[in-house]
Amino acid sequence: MSNHTATSTASVKTESEDNNTLRVEINGRLDAYTTGGTWTESLKALTSAKPRNLIVDASGVEYCDASGISLFIKLQLQQEKQGGGFKIEGLTPELEKLYDLFDPEKFAAHDAEKAKKDDPIVAVGKESFNFWEELKVHIEFTGKLTIGLIKAAMNPFTIRWREVLMTSEKFGANSLFIIALVNFLVGLVIAFQSAIPMQTYGAEIFVADLVVIAYFKELGPLMTAFVVNGRSGSAFAAELGTMKVNEELDALDTMGLDPVPFLVIPKVIAALFMLPLLTVFGNLFGLVGALVVMLSLGFTFQTFLNQITTAATYGLLLSGLFKTLFFALIIAGVGCLAGMRATKGPSAVGDAATKAVVIGIVLMILVDGIFGVIYYILGI
Repeated sequence: MSNHTATSTASVKTESEDNNTLRVEINGRLDAYTTGGTWTESLKALTSAKPRNLIVDASGVEYCDASGISLFIKLQLQQEKQGGGFKIEGLTPELEKLYDLFDPEKFAAHDAEKAKKDDPIVAVGKESFNFWEELKVHIEFTGKLTIGLIKAAMNPFTIRWREVLMTSEKFGANSLFIIALVNFLVGLVIAFQSAIPMQTYGAEIFVADLVVIAYFKELGPLMTAFVVNGRSGSAFAAELGTMKVNEELDALDTMGLDPVPFLVIPKVIAALFMLPLLTVFGNLFGLVGALVVMLSLGFTFQTFLNQITTAATYGLLLSGLFKTLFFALIIAGVGCLAGMRATKGPSAVGDAATKAVVIGIVLMILVDGIFGVIYYILGI
């Protein structure tokens, strides 16, 4: 005989009466707190022994709720699955009435339904439907956001400018250090990695041209937007997600206040103002990183300055800054939407922030690719 103690208030004893019969004696309380350990021990004993007959002795059960009844049914289904017989004895009249309320066949059908895999065509259909539903939500929110921005532009006095200034400080001023650091390191790495192959052709001087073109048009806007998205986009989602969990957004609806113009529009306006400025700041530190490499290669500061002045144009700079307006809309819009769609539960806010960052990055790369094609067609 082996004795397996599940918890301090429930225990399982297993005994092989003969080679074909296993007796499982359950004692104590079976509730939501104690059934888990008992469940594990009894199923482990049943699957290892694989008896022809299983007898569950419940005469020592002091208390049993639905979780305990589920254990009995699970043992029955597992034994029938192994092709053996099942018998339960020792139940009190009250527990027998409770046991009779549960149909093992429904449990078996539910398990079979869970185990059944969808047909590939059905699975594709479900995913397509879910994608369409998600797309409709984003299209509807984009429409509300566009209408809100148009109304705000037509009547600027309705904008909560205090909120815009506070968000601008968090979105812009508080991000300067991390943006400077990231862009400096990226500019340093790009210049260093490009200088190695260019040494083969004696063209190290053109590293400055390469960095300024790549940074003004692509790397500066993208790297700055990625950093801001991870920092401020997730913060927007967490802020509105907390309001959603605390039912503050529902309170706004009850008071007749639309959350989009009241909460989202100030954040979007702040993002539109600050992201182009942050991108210019990031471009500067990307060039500073390239300067460090050029100085280490023996070039003077004046030589580097002459090269970037020749390579850089206003059109190149403005083509990158124009994209940041769309990146700003994505960062603020996706972050706010993810927060407003947060579900209940302890992980809701974290899930909303994660979703905002991931979707924001994907959309920004997609938009950047579209602009790349447009700029190529226009010859920019």
